[in-house]
Amino acid sequence: MRYLLGLDVGTSGVKALLLSEEGKLIKTCNESYPLSTPSSGWAEQNPADWWEAVVKVINKIIKESNIRSENIAGISLSGQMHSSVFLDDEMEVIRPAILWSDTRTAKQCKDIQNKTGGLKKLIKKVSNPALEGFTAPKILWLKENEPDNYQKVNYVLMPKDFIRFKLTGEINTEVSDAAGTLLFYVKEKKWSEDIIEMLGLNGNILPPVIESIDIGGKINEITARKTPLKRDTPVIAGGADNACGAVGSGIIKEGRVMVSIGSSGVVLAQTNQPTADKKGRIHLFNHSKPDSWYMMGVMLSAGLSFNWLKNSLFDDHLDYEKLNKKADDVEAGSEGLIFLPYLYGERTPHGDADARGVFFGISGRHTQGHFIRSVMEGVTFGLKDSFRLIKKQNVKIKEIRAIGGGAKSKVWQQILADILGHPINLLNVEEGPAYGAAIIAGVGVGVFKSFEEVSDSIIKVSEQIKPNKENVKRYKKYYEIYRELYPSLKKEYKKLSKLN
Repeated sequence: MRYLLGLDVGTSGVKALLLSEEGKLIKTCNESYPLSTPSSGWAEQNPADWWEAVVKVINKIIKESNIRSENIAGISLSGQMHSSVFLDDEMEVIRPAILWSDTRTAKQCKDIQNKTGGLKKLIKKVSNPALEGFTAPKILWLKENEPDNYQKVNYVLMPKDFIRFKLTGEINTEVSDAAGTLLFYVKEKKWSEDIIEMLGLNGNILPPVIESIDIGGKINEITARKTPLKRDTPVIAGGADNACGAVGSGIIKEGRVMVSIGSSGVVLAQTNQPTADKKGRIHLFNHSKPDSWYMMGVMLSAGLSFNWLKNSLFDDHLDYEKLNKKADDVEAGSEGLIFLPYLYGERTPHGDADARGVFFGISGRHTQGHFIRSVMEGVTFGLKDSFRLIKKQNVKIKEIRAIGGGAKSKVWQQILADILGHPINLLNVEEGPAYGAAIIAGVGVGVFKSFEEVSDSIIKVSEQIKPNKENVKRYKKYYEIYRELYPSLKKEYKKLSKLN
């Protein structure tokens, strides 16, 4: 029996997953690591912590699954997108990695847009707007604020690519992570030399780009001594976390859409036609499936909004089961209570860091249940914003697959179906990006013939939630009001931000 190892280098920890050649999930293991916030808006991690956790989790999963390591046919990786690791000439880490969630680069984002000729020209070249999370603004920040460190930079790597380097000694990245740098021609799949030159950066610090299913190296002697992995085991390039999450959910065909309700909210659709949104409201990135792309809308506070409600406003005795029960006792629309889920600003569709959360329409009739349900509804209205924008790009939506913690709630599943006005499919396996990474490893080493074969054979729809026709009609009216609230508050958000 052959096995595949998927590794996901996330923000809170690394997850390892073993998959058999028959597509059976053998075991998962996790190791956590700390997050540092040395200043307001900063988010950093020590790449050495990632590597230490990866070594631990590999040892742990092989030992506890009781398999022979020589039977591992291939390994692949997923990782947090955009986060930047800076290496010197000795291939040593220069400073802590600047993460995707770090917002220190507002100035650099404005500079990028100005230097490249404005938003339209930037999107025409690299298919995306300049946002704080992307890699290019982080490199510019380093150049302007830590010039001594910038002078030392020999390579900039994303987290999973750094871990692959530690596993194999090879330097490279692949198309799905390169797409999130803002320095990559997403449509042509190559580094954007003109953007790099406009920004005054050294293009030599960017690694070679390969396909997600290509071999990115083989397990080296150092790794073989630290773990049970056998030397020369192939390590497949892998993909960015959202690309791997899409692979693990079977979003590898046109017409399939993934809706993820995790801490953030994601609406992602695979496409064979790389058409970028001219206003930059949704992203266009390269998929891990060769010659394929995905469109994606991201809202910052999906599950975060629900957790905030639970932890900050309600007593500890209200667990998730009780919260869902209270929400289920309230009719669709929460009797006129509407929640704007902008606790930490918003990405899609507004791109406004100053936006904040709002409860609109509070009356004396509203109870805990109303507030709980309105948060679920408000988050889902935000997801519908992304859903609508993707449809406007002429993407034909045949199927919606829901994943993430929020998608495990029966109440929220029904709200999702009712607000989107579309059946929602739930899957038999939901293990996140590590699962997608293991599948990519299988395709890369030939254990699986294709992504389509895997998707049709091991990723199954376990249940379908159908929309309630009366609720669909009601939610359409509430959504119209929801969409009018942000424009009416936009100026006040700006004023409020100056007072804090």
